[in-house]
Amino acid sequence: MLSLKNHPADHITANKDGAADPGFGVYIHWPFCLSKCPYCDFNSHVRETVDQARWRAALVRELTHQASLTTDRQVSSIFFGGGTPSLMPKETVAAVIDTVYELWPVADNIEITLEANPTSIEIDKFRDFKAAGINRVSIGVQSLRDDDLLALGRTHSAAEAMRAIETARSVFDRYSFDLIYARSQQTPDQWASELTEALTHAGAHMSLYQLTIEPGTAFYTRHQRGDLPIPEDEVAAEFYAVTQDIMNAAGLPAYETSNHAAPGQQSAHNLTYWRYGSYIGCGPGAHGRLLLDNNRYATRTHLAPEKWLDLVEQQGHGAHPFERLSARQQAEEWLMMGLRLFDGINLDQCEVLTGYPARQLLDQKMVDMLCDSGHLSAKGNTLSATAQGMLCLNAVLGKIISDPDLTPAVPAD
Repeated sequence: MLSLKNHPADHITANKDGAADPGFGVYIHWPFCLSKCPYCDFNSHVRETVDQARWRAALVRELTHQASLTTDRQVSSIFFGGGTPSLMPKETVAAVIDTVYELWPVADNIEITLEANPTSIEIDKFRDFKAAGINRVSIGVQSLRDDDLLALGRTHSAAEAMRAIETARSVFDRYSFDLIYARSQQTPDQWASELTEALTHAGAHMSLYQLTIEPGTAFYTRHQRGDLPIPEDEVAAEFYAVTQDIMNAAGLPAYETSNHAAPGQQSAHNLTYWRYGSYIGCGPGAHGRLLLDNNRYATRTHLAPEKWLDLVEQQGHGAHPFERLSARQQAEEWLMMGLRLFDGINLDQCEVLTGYPARQLLDQKMVDMLCDSGHLSAKGNTLSATAQGMLCLNAVLGKIISDPDLTPAVPAD
Protein backbone atom coordinates (compact mmCIF):
# COMPACT_ATOMS: atom_id res chain seq x y z
CA MET A 1 0.00 0.00 0.00
CA LEU A 2 1.18 3.51 -0.77
CA SER A 3 2.75 5.39 2.11
CA LEU A 4 2.95 9.16 2.30
CA LYS A 5 5.44 8.88 5.16
CA ASN A 6 9.19 8.63 5.10
CA HIS A 7 10.03 10.80 2.10
CA PRO A 8 13.19 12.56 3.28
CA ALA A 9 13.99 15.99 1.94
CA ASP A 10 17.35 14.92 0.52
CA HIS A 11 15.57 12.29 -1.60
CA ILE A 12 13.23 14.95 -2.96
CA THR A 13 16.14 17.23 -3.83
CA ALA A 14 17.94 14.44 -5.62
CA ASN A 15 14.80 13.60 -7.55
CA LYS A 16 14.42 17.22 -8.62
CA ASP A 17 17.64 17.10 -10.60
CA GLY A 18 16.51 14.05 -12.53
CA ALA A 19 12.93 15.14 -13.15
CA ALA A 20 11.77 15.57 -16.72
CA ASP A 21 11.33 19.22 -17.72
CA PRO A 22 7.61 19.72 -18.45
CA GLY A 23 8.49 22.40 -20.98
CA PHE A 24 7.34 25.98 -21.51
CA GLY A 25 4.37 26.49 -23.80
CA VAL A 26 2.79 29.39 -25.66
CA TYR A 27 -0.98 29.19 -26.11
CA ILE A 28 -2.68 31.45 -28.68
CA HIS A 29 -6.47 31.80 -28.50
CA TRP A 30 -8.36 32.70 -31.67
CA PRO A 31 -11.95 33.24 -30.50
CA PHE A 32 -13.88 33.28 -33.78
CA CYS A 33 -15.97 30.51 -35.35
CA LEU A 34 -18.23 30.22 -38.37
CA SER A 35 -21.00 29.07 -36.01
CA LYS A 36 -21.41 28.19 -32.33
CA CYS A 37 -21.68 24.46 -31.63
CA PRO A 38 -24.50 23.66 -29.18
CA TYR A 39 -22.25 21.59 -26.87
CA CYS A 40 -19.37 24.09 -26.74
CA ASP A 41 -18.63 26.16 -23.63
CA PHE A 42 -15.31 27.53 -24.88
CA ASN A 43 -14.72 31.24 -25.40
CA SER A 44 -15.87 31.26 -29.03
CA HIS A 45 -17.83 33.89 -30.94
CA VAL A 46 -19.38 34.42 -34.35
CA ARG A 47 -18.60 37.73 -36.08
CA GLU A 48 -19.57 38.89 -39.56
CA THR A 49 -16.23 40.63 -40.02
CA VAL A 50 -12.87 40.58 -38.27
CA ASP A 51 -10.26 43.30 -38.71
CA GLN A 52 -7.39 40.93 -39.40
CA ALA A 53 -4.66 43.58 -39.34
CA ARG A 54 -5.74 44.80 -35.88
CA TRP A 55 -5.92 41.28 -34.51
CA ARG A 56 -2.56 40.31 -35.93
CA ALA A 57 -0.92 43.39 -34.41
CA ALA A 58 -2.64 42.79 -31.05
CA LEU A 59 -1.48 39.17 -30.77
CA VAL A 60 2.08 40.23 -31.56
CA ARG A 61 1.91 43.05 -29.03
CA GLU A 62 0.60 40.87 -26.20
CA LEU A 63 3.25 38.26 -26.93
CA THR A 64 5.88 40.99 -26.71
CA HIS A 65 4.56 42.04 -23.30
CA GLN A 66 4.55 38.47 -21.99
CA ALA A 67 8.03 37.81 -23.32
CA SER A 68 9.33 40.74 -21.26
CA LEU A 69 8.34 38.73 -18.15
CA THR A 70 9.76 35.37 -19.24
CA THR A 71 12.95 36.04 -21.18
CA ASP A 72 14.76 33.25 -19.36
CA ARG A 73 12.56 30.45 -20.75
CA GLN A 74 12.95 28.29 -23.85
CA VAL A 75 9.70 27.68 -25.72
CA SER A 76 9.02 23.97 -26.29
CA SER A 77 5.57 24.24 -27.88
CA ILE A 78 3.10 26.65 -29.46
CA PHE A 79 -0.60 25.80 -29.63
CA PHE A 80 -3.22 27.70 -31.63
CA GLY A 81 -6.61 26.95 -30.06
CA GLY A 82 -10.06 28.43 -30.16
CA GLY A 83 -12.57 29.10 -31.41
CA THR A 84 -11.42 28.02 -34.83
CA PRO A 85 -7.81 29.03 -35.43
CA SER A 86 -7.81 27.50 -38.91
CA LEU A 87 -9.94 30.53 -39.88
CA MET A 88 -6.90 32.71 -39.20
CA PRO A 89 -5.13 34.11 -42.26
CA LYS A 90 -1.79 32.46 -42.92
CA GLU A 91 -0.16 35.87 -42.45
CA THR A 92 -1.36 36.01 -38.84
CA VAL A 93 -0.17 32.49 -38.08
CA ALA A 94 3.22 33.28 -39.58
CA ALA A 95 3.46 36.59 -37.69
CA VAL A 96 2.76 34.89 -34.36
CA ILE A 97 5.28 32.10 -34.94
CA ASP A 98 7.93 34.52 -36.18
CA THR A 99 7.35 36.69 -33.11
CA VAL A 100 7.84 33.75 -30.75
CA TYR A 101 11.11 32.93 -32.48
CA GLU A 102 12.24 36.54 -32.16
CA LEU A 103 11.29 36.93 -28.49
CA TRP A 104 12.37 33.63 -26.89
CA PRO A 105 14.93 30.88 -27.36
CA VAL A 106 13.11 28.03 -29.11
CA ALA A 107 13.70 24.28 -28.75
CA ASP A 108 15.08 22.50 -31.81
CA ASN A 109 12.19 20.04 -31.72
CA ILE A 110 9.48 22.61 -30.99
CA GLU A 111 5.93 21.34 -31.52
CA ILE A 112 3.61 23.89 -33.21
CA THR A 113 -0.01 22.76 -33.33
CA LEU A 114 -3.03 24.39 -34.93
CA GLU A 115 -6.62 23.27 -34.35
CA ALA A 116 -8.67 23.00 -37.53
CA ASN A 117 -12.19 22.17 -38.60
CA PRO A 118 -12.69 20.02 -41.69
CA THR A 119 -14.58 22.51 -43.86
CA SER A 120 -13.32 22.98 -47.40
CA ILE A 121 -12.15 26.55 -46.80
CA GLU A 122 -9.91 25.40 -43.97
CA ILE A 123 -8.58 22.22 -45.57
CA ASP A 124 -7.31 24.21 -48.55
CA LYS A 125 -5.12 26.29 -46.20
CA PHE A 126 -3.17 23.36 -44.73
CA ARG A 127 -0.13 23.83 -47.01
CA ASP A 128 -0.08 27.55 -46.23
CA PHE A 129 -0.11 26.78 -42.53
CA LYS A 130 2.82 24.40 -42.92
CA ALA A 131 4.75 27.07 -44.81
CA ALA A 132 4.01 29.47 -41.93
CA GLY A 133 5.61 27.07 -39.45
CA ILE A 134 2.84 24.74 -38.25
CA ASN A 135 4.12 21.17 -37.89
CA ARG A 136 1.09 19.47 -36.31
CA VAL A 137 -2.66 19.83 -36.80
CA SER A 138 -5.54 18.71 -34.60
CA ILE A 139 -8.78 18.31 -36.56
CA GLY A 140 -12.21 18.61 -34.95
CA VAL A 141 -13.94 15.75 -36.77
CA GLN A 142 -16.28 14.82 -33.83
CA SER A 143 -18.22 12.17 -35.78
CA LEU A 144 -18.11 10.12 -38.98
CA ARG A 145 -21.91 10.03 -39.21
CA ASP A 146 -23.67 12.83 -41.10
CA ASP A 147 -26.82 12.71 -38.96
CA ASP A 148 -24.79 13.05 -35.78
CA LEU A 149 -22.67 15.84 -37.24
CA LEU A 150 -25.87 17.73 -37.94
CA ALA A 151 -27.12 17.07 -34.41
CA LEU A 152 -23.80 18.32 -33.00
CA GLY A 153 -24.14 21.55 -34.97
CA ARG A 154 -21.10 20.85 -37.11
CA THR A 155 -20.83 22.58 -40.49
CA HIS A 156 -18.93 19.80 -42.25
CA SER A 157 -19.93 16.42 -43.61
CA ALA A 158 -18.34 13.03 -42.98
CA ALA A 159 -16.89 13.17 -46.50
CA GLU A 160 -15.24 16.51 -45.73
CA ALA A 161 -13.86 15.03 -42.54
CA MET A 162 -12.26 12.21 -44.48
CA ARG A 163 -10.79 14.67 -46.96
CA ALA A 164 -9.38 16.78 -44.13
CA ILE A 165 -7.70 13.77 -42.53
CA GLU A 166 -6.21 12.60 -45.81
CA THR A 167 -4.98 16.11 -46.62
CA ALA A 168 -3.42 16.40 -43.17
CA ARG A 169 -1.73 13.04 -43.68
CA SER A 170 -0.23 14.25 -46.98
CA VAL A 171 0.95 17.62 -45.62
CA PHE A 172 2.03 17.04 -42.02
CA ASP A 173 4.20 14.41 -40.40
CA ARG A 174 2.04 14.67 -37.27
CA TYR A 175 -1.73 15.04 -37.11
CA SER A 176 -4.55 14.15 -34.77
CA PHE A 177 -8.32 14.29 -34.86
CA ASP A 178 -11.09 14.44 -32.27
CA LEU A 179 -14.22 12.34 -31.91
CA ILE A 180 -17.10 12.69 -29.45
CA TYR A 181 -18.76 9.53 -28.15
CA ALA A 182 -21.71 8.62 -25.90
CA ARG A 183 -23.79 10.91 -28.05
CA SER A 184 -27.55 11.07 -27.67
CA GLN A 185 -29.16 7.83 -28.89
CA GLN A 186 -25.76 6.27 -29.68
CA THR A 187 -25.09 2.70 -28.52
CA PRO A 188 -21.71 1.22 -27.50
CA ASP A 189 -21.86 -1.13 -30.50
CA GLN A 190 -22.40 1.79 -32.87
CA TRP A 191 -19.49 3.61 -31.29
CA ALA A 192 -17.26 0.56 -31.58
CA SER A 193 -18.02 0.39 -35.30
CA GLU A 194 -17.39 4.10 -35.81
CA LEU A 195 -14.15 4.08 -33.82
CA THR A 196 -12.87 1.04 -35.72
CA GLU A 197 -13.59 2.86 -38.98
CA ALA A 198 -11.87 6.00 -37.71
CA LEU A 199 -8.72 4.05 -36.89
CA THR A 200 -8.25 3.19 -40.55
CA HIS A 201 -7.64 6.92 -41.12
CA ALA A 202 -5.74 7.66 -37.90
CA GLY A 203 -2.14 8.64 -37.51
CA ALA A 204 -0.31 8.28 -34.21
CA HIS A 205 -2.65 10.38 -32.03
CA MET A 206 -6.40 10.63 -31.41
CA SER A 207 -8.50 12.57 -28.89
CA LEU A 208 -11.72 10.84 -27.81
CA TYR A 209 -14.12 12.80 -25.62
CA GLN A 210 -17.27 11.64 -23.92
CA LEU A 211 -20.10 14.09 -24.56
CA THR A 212 -20.66 16.24 -21.51
CA ILE A 213 -23.50 18.68 -20.98
CA GLU A 214 -22.00 22.01 -19.91
CA PRO A 215 -24.00 24.82 -18.26
CA GLY A 216 -24.56 27.79 -20.53
CA THR A 217 -24.67 25.77 -23.73
CA ALA A 218 -27.64 25.08 -26.00
CA PHE A 219 -27.32 21.38 -25.18
CA TYR A 220 -27.66 22.17 -21.49
CA THR A 221 -31.00 23.90 -22.06
CA ARG A 222 -32.27 21.01 -24.16
CA HIS A 223 -31.04 18.44 -21.64
CA GLN A 224 -32.76 20.28 -18.78
CA ARG A 225 -36.02 20.20 -20.76
CA GLY A 226 -35.65 16.46 -21.30
CA ASP A 227 -35.15 16.83 -25.05
CA LEU A 228 -31.58 15.54 -25.12
CA PRO A 229 -31.07 12.21 -23.34
CA ILE A 230 -27.51 11.02 -22.76
CA PRO A 231 -26.31 7.63 -21.53
CA GLU A 232 -26.66 6.77 -17.86
CA ASP A 233 -23.48 6.20 -15.85
CA GLU A 234 -23.40 2.42 -16.36
CA VAL A 235 -23.75 2.77 -20.12
CA ALA A 236 -21.19 5.60 -20.18
CA ALA A 237 -18.77 3.24 -18.43
CA GLU A 238 -19.39 0.69 -21.17
CA PHE A 239 -18.57 3.32 -23.82
CA TYR A 240 -15.33 4.06 -22.00
CA ALA A 241 -14.35 0.39 -21.70
CA VAL A 242 -15.02 -0.19 -25.40
CA THR A 243 -12.85 2.81 -26.22
CA GLN A 244 -9.91 1.56 -24.15
CA ASP A 245 -10.13 -1.97 -25.55
CA ILE A 246 -10.15 -0.84 -29.18
CA MET A 247 -7.44 1.77 -28.78
CA ASN A 248 -5.15 -0.56 -26.81
CA ALA A 249 -5.50 -3.20 -29.50
CA ALA A 250 -4.66 -0.59 -32.15
CA GLY A 251 -1.43 0.41 -30.39
CA LEU A 252 -2.74 3.84 -29.34
CA PRO A 253 -3.28 3.47 -25.59
CA ALA A 254 -4.58 6.33 -23.47
CA TYR A 255 -1.86 8.48 -21.96
CA GLU A 256 -4.39 10.95 -20.53
CA THR A 257 -8.08 10.73 -19.71
CA SER A 258 -9.22 11.49 -23.28
CA ASN A 259 -6.03 11.30 -25.34
CA HIS A 260 -4.46 8.32 -27.06
CA ALA A 261 -1.12 8.02 -28.82
CA ALA A 262 1.50 5.67 -30.09
CA PRO A 263 4.68 5.68 -27.98
CA GLY A 264 6.52 8.99 -28.35
CA GLN A 265 3.63 10.70 -30.14
CA GLN A 266 1.90 12.37 -27.19
CA SER A 267 1.04 16.06 -27.47
CA ALA A 268 4.04 17.88 -26.00
CA HIS A 269 2.02 21.04 -25.38
CA ASN A 270 -0.72 19.31 -23.46
CA LEU A 271 1.82 17.33 -21.46
CA THR A 272 3.17 20.68 -20.26
CA TYR A 273 -0.26 21.37 -18.74
CA TRP A 274 -0.63 17.93 -17.18
CA ARG A 275 2.91 17.87 -15.80
CA TYR A 276 2.33 21.30 -14.27
CA GLY A 277 4.77 23.21 -16.40
CA SER A 278 4.64 26.91 -17.17
CA TYR A 279 2.88 28.43 -20.15
CA ILE A 280 1.61 31.78 -21.31
CA GLY A 281 -1.89 32.45 -22.59
CA CYS A 282 -2.27 35.05 -25.35
CA GLY A 283 -5.60 36.18 -26.81
CA PRO A 284 -9.05 36.72 -25.30
CA GLY A 285 -9.95 34.37 -22.47
CA ALA A 286 -6.55 32.65 -22.48
CA HIS A 287 -5.18 31.27 -19.21
CA GLY A 288 -1.57 30.80 -18.18
CA ARG A 289 0.66 29.61 -15.36
CA LEU A 290 3.92 31.51 -14.87
CA LEU A 291 6.85 31.13 -12.51
CA LEU A 292 8.11 34.63 -11.73
CA ASP A 293 10.67 35.34 -8.99
CA ASN A 294 10.14 31.83 -7.55
CA ASN A 295 6.38 32.40 -7.25
CA ARG A 296 3.75 30.74 -9.43
CA TYR A 297 0.98 32.92 -10.81
CA ALA A 298 -2.32 32.16 -12.48
CA THR A 299 -2.95 34.47 -15.41
CA ARG A 300 -6.05 35.12 -17.48
CA THR A 301 -7.02 37.63 -20.11
CA HIS A 302 -10.35 39.36 -20.65
CA LEU A 303 -12.97 37.11 -22.24
CA ALA A 304 -14.76 39.55 -24.56
CA PRO A 305 -12.82 39.76 -27.84
CA GLU A 306 -13.44 43.46 -28.39
CA LYS A 307 -12.58 44.33 -24.78
CA TRP A 308 -9.35 42.36 -25.02
CA LEU A 309 -8.46 44.02 -28.32
CA ASP A 310 -9.03 47.52 -26.95
CA LEU A 311 -6.95 46.82 -23.85
CA VAL A 312 -4.03 45.46 -25.83
CA GLU A 313 -4.01 48.54 -28.02
CA GLN A 314 -4.19 50.80 -24.96
CA GLN A 315 -1.74 49.09 -22.58
CA GLY A 316 0.07 46.34 -24.44
CA HIS A 317 -1.86 43.39 -22.97
CA GLY A 318 -5.41 42.30 -22.14
CA ALA A 319 -4.68 40.52 -18.87
CA HIS A 320 -6.40 40.71 -15.52
CA PRO A 321 -4.09 41.21 -12.52
CA PHE A 322 -2.05 38.06 -11.92
CA GLU A 323 -3.09 35.81 -9.03
CA ARG A 324 -0.26 34.54 -6.86
CA LEU A 325 -0.93 30.90 -5.96
CA SER A 326 -0.18 29.57 -2.50
CA ALA A 327 1.85 26.39 -2.13
CA ARG A 328 -1.36 24.56 -1.20
CA GLN A 329 -3.21 25.84 -4.30
CA GLN A 330 -0.32 24.77 -6.49
CA ALA A 331 -0.24 21.31 -4.93
CA GLU A 332 -3.95 20.83 -5.58
CA GLU A 333 -3.56 21.93 -9.19
CA TRP A 334 -0.57 19.62 -9.60
CA LEU A 335 -2.61 16.71 -8.31
CA MET A 336 -5.70 17.47 -10.40
CA MET A 337 -3.66 17.80 -13.58
CA GLY A 338 -1.24 14.96 -12.95
CA LEU A 339 -3.81 12.29 -12.11
CA ARG A 340 -5.28 12.77 -15.59
CA LEU A 341 -2.16 11.01 -16.88
CA PHE A 342 -2.28 7.22 -16.97
CA ASP A 343 1.37 7.12 -15.87
CA GLY A 344 0.26 8.92 -12.73
CA ILE A 345 2.33 11.20 -10.51
CA ASN A 346 5.54 10.85 -8.53
CA LEU A 347 4.67 12.06 -5.06
CA ASP A 348 8.18 13.41 -4.44
CA GLN A 349 7.54 15.98 -7.17
CA CYS A 350 4.73 17.66 -5.25
CA GLU A 351 7.10 19.47 -2.90
CA VAL A 352 9.71 19.96 -5.62
CA LEU A 353 7.26 21.78 -7.88
CA THR A 354 4.99 23.47 -5.37
CA GLY A 355 6.75 23.63 -2.01
CA TYR A 356 3.92 21.65 -0.41
CA PRO A 357 4.50 18.05 0.77
CA ALA A 358 2.29 15.36 -0.74
CA ARG A 359 1.59 13.82 2.65
CA GLN A 360 -0.07 17.08 3.76
CA LEU A 361 -2.10 17.28 0.57
CA LEU A 362 -3.46 13.74 0.52
CA ASP A 363 -5.78 11.98 2.94
CA GLN A 364 -3.85 8.74 3.51
CA LYS A 365 -6.91 6.82 4.70
CA MET A 366 -8.93 7.74 1.60
CA VAL A 367 -6.00 6.94 -0.69
CA ASP A 368 -5.76 3.48 0.86
CA MET A 369 -9.51 2.91 0.57
CA LEU A 370 -9.56 3.91 -3.11
CA CYS A 371 -6.59 1.67 -3.82
CA ASP A 372 -8.49 -1.20 -2.19
CA SER A 373 -11.61 -0.40 -4.24
CA GLY A 374 -9.68 -0.37 -7.53
CA HIS A 375 -9.97 3.35 -8.27
CA LEU A 376 -6.33 4.17 -7.57
CA SER A 377 -3.07 2.29 -7.98
CA ALA A 378 0.05 2.78 -5.89
CA LYS A 379 3.39 1.41 -7.04
CA GLY A 380 6.42 2.57 -5.11
CA ASN A 381 6.08 6.32 -4.89
CA THR A 382 3.82 6.63 -7.94
CA LEU A 383 0.09 7.21 -7.57
CA SER A 384 -2.21 6.79 -10.57
CA ALA A 385 -5.89 6.50 -11.36
CA THR A 386 -7.04 3.20 -12.78
CA ALA A 387 -9.45 2.98 -15.72
CA GLN A 388 -12.22 2.66 -13.13
CA GLY A 389 -10.93 5.73 -11.32
CA MET A 390 -10.69 7.74 -14.55
CA LEU A 391 -14.43 7.31 -15.01
CA CYS A 392 -15.08 9.32 -11.84
CA LEU A 393 -11.83 11.24 -11.48
CA ASN A 394 -13.42 14.39 -10.09
CA ALA A 395 -15.08 12.39 -7.33
CA VAL A 396 -11.80 10.59 -6.60
CA LEU A 397 -9.96 13.90 -6.32
CA GLY A 398 -12.64 15.26 -4.03
CA LYS A 399 -12.09 12.35 -1.65
CA ILE A 400 -8.30 12.21 -1.50
CA ILE A 401 -7.51 15.90 -1.05
CA SER A 402 -7.23 16.54 2.68
CA ASP A 403 -8.97 19.36 4.47
CA PRO A 404 -6.24 22.01 4.93
CA ASP A 405 -7.85 23.20 8.15
CA LEU A 406 -7.54 19.74 9.67
CA THR A 407 -4.08 18.81 8.43
CA PRO A 408 -1.25 19.74 10.82
CA ALA A 409 1.96 21.11 9.39
CA VAL A 410 4.61 18.39 9.29
CA PRO A 411 8.35 19.12 8.97
CA ALA A 412 9.79 18.08 5.60
CA ASP A 413 12.11 15.53 7.22
